[in-house]
Amino acid sequence: MRTAAKSRLGSRGRPEESRAAILQAAVDEFAHEGVAGARTDAIARGARVNKALLYYYFKDKEALYGAVLDLVFGGLIAMVDKALAEDLPPREKLLAYVLAHFDYIASHPQFPAIVQGEMMRARRGRASQLDRIANQYFRPLFGKVSEVLCAGQAAGDFRNVDPAHFIPSMIAVIVFYFSSAPAMRAMTGSDPLSENRIEERRAAVLDFISAALFRDKASKGERK
Repeated sequence: MRTAAKSRLGSRGRPEESRAAILQAAVDEFAHEGVAGARTDAIARGARVNKALLYYYFKDKEALYGAVLDLVFGGLIAMVDKALAEDLPPREKLLAYVLAHFDYIASHPQFPAIVQGEMMRARRGRASQLDRIANQYFRPLFGKVSEVLCAGQAAGDFRNVDPAHFIPSMIAVIVFYFSSAPAMRAMTGSDPLSENRIEERRAAVLDFISAALFRDKASKGERK
């Protein structure tokens, strides 16, 4: 039965499964090799489909890469939007967002490499999808998190921070740990992505961001 299932995956008769398999294989390839080094032959092999079927769903490697970026950022936005839509005070909403963002990246540790690759690609002036990604995903998210920051400042719960500086710093605290996992493994000799270490990091991220942003209730009326 398993052999038969594998062979059918390479046909157009199971479009959703075939497309999902291609996207997952593409995530692996782009995360490890970058856009320039990624090979559609390797992606097709990883997805257990023939190359013709890959091009049936995606006209070229750039179109496939765009679909991978949409998978990465679309999934993130779907998760964090749930947290940001909750009827919570600013402190709880901000922490709910942080946890949702962290848990999404922890569940998809390859995604930071793909995002970093796109940033570097844009910096080198090569064909990039960064403008589209920024308008479709970054800008709306930035606006929603900024609203939470402004609400917390107005309530006296948050320090007066500039969202243009604080939000990138906060995202870096969430994401950089996963981007630097190979270096952390080399330095410590332990797995930074083990379940225990992820739980420790999750708590550390909450503590760090809370200390950077939240006012003590005793000093709530102070304006620094």
